[in-house]
Order: sequence, then structure tokens, then C-alpha cells
Amino acid sequence: MLRNSLTKLTSRPVDFKWWMAIVLPLWVGAGFILAQVIVGLVLGLIDAANISLAGINDSSFQTIASGVIYLLSIGIVIGVPWIVKKYKTSRDDLGLREWPAWIDLLIAPGAFIAYVLLSYIFTTLAMHLPFYNAEQVQDTGFTQLTQGYEYLLAFVTLVVIAPIAEEILFRGYLLGKLRKHVSLWVSILITSLLFAVVHFQFNVGVDVFALSIVLCLLRVWTGRLAPAILLHMIKNGIAFYFLFINPFL
Repeated sequence: MLRNSLTKLTSRPVDFKWWMAIVLPLWVGAGFILAQVIVGLVLGLIDAANISLAGINDSSFQTIASGVIYLLSIGIVIGVPWIVKKYKTSRDDLGLREWPAWIDLLIAPGAFIAYVLLSYIFTTLAMHLPFYNAEQVQDTGFTQLTQGYEYLLAFVTLVVIAPIAEEILFRGYLLGKLRKHVSLWVSILITSLLFAVVHFQFNVGVDVFALSIVLCLLRVWTGRLAPAILLHMIKNGIAFYFLFINPFL
């Protein structure tokens, strides 16, 4: 069934525009970076105005900053082309027309197994590269969590907000737009490469590249973004446990 579905999707006609394979990922990456620059400038203005943010806990600050950056990224990437060039993005493009289905609760855990296997293969191959550092710890922005609410904020940011926002940007917008102009497998490759790059760590990039391939296939196979979001949440939830709850396991 999966093979037939993917075969049907790969053979569908596209309005071939090779240059969109360059423009779209650059735009998504630029939108994500621009959102961070804007937040940085605002913080700089606050500091210049001698407004103290010392009373805001680091975890609270990280959660607020991450949420704003993600919202700005989505607004820039989707909203600016819509307003300036009338380049509209529909709910179909994002995979958000349909509500999540109960079957997603079964699909996502099964896809998680596929991701683990694919990540193991890619990681094993990458370990033969001289510059690969398997011991490098992922920088999540959260450090020295001590209070219960700090763990909660980190969980909400990393396991809820990040998966939803990143799926909308990458498997929703980028993959949805690319598939209109280049082949499915090229779309998946470009989306996954950019997703790996924006994590800014090679060892993490190898892992999330494998994750993105599975997320893309889920998005394409089901026609919905919800299963990909759920799988992303499962992956980040497990990573959260090993990073913060039981780091010495």
C-alpha cells in the first residue's frame, strides 16, 4: 500500500521550474535567520533603553524568545510572499486541511522505528568521516534546569512548539511548494538537507536528516502534516528525557 501510494505520488505531473529548488530553500533559511536577527535587534534596543530583563528567568526567556522566533519565521516565510507577490500558500500546501486522525497515533510510532533504523545507517556511515564528533551534545538553549516549571517550559518549547513550527515550515511549506516544481525525491532531499543545516551541528544534522526523510514520506503518504508533527514530538520527547530527565542513563 505504501509503495503504491508513493509510486502514484512520484509520477504526478509538476510545473517544472528548477530554479525554485534554489529559491525556496534559500527563502525558508533566510526567513528563519531574519526572525532571529529581528529578535536580536529588539533585545539590543531594549538594552540600549536601559530596560532590565534580569528579572526574567533564563528558561522563561528562552521559551519566549523561541516562540517569537518561530512565529516570526512562519509569518515571514509564508506571509511576505503572499503580501508582496500574491504568492499564496493554501492549507493544502501545508498539509493542514484535514484534522488529525486516530490512525496517526499508530502511524507515528511505526514511523519512529523507521527513523531509528535510517538514523543508525547514516550515523554509522558518518562515523568514518574524520570530522564527525559523536560526543558533541546538542545545544537546545536550555541549561541548568533546577525548578519544576523550568523543566515544563523546556518541554513545551522543545517537544510542542518546535515540532509544530518546524513541520509547518519544512514539511508543510517547503516540501509542499517544492513538490509543485520538482520531483518528489528531489523535494525530499532538499527539504532534509536544509533541515539538517539549520541545526548547525554535524552530528545532529546527520540524525535529523534521517528524521526529515521519514517526516517527508509521512507528509506525502498521508496527505496530512499531523503524523509528521506527532513523530517529531515523539523524537523530541525521547531526546528531552535523555538530555534533561535522565542524562546519565
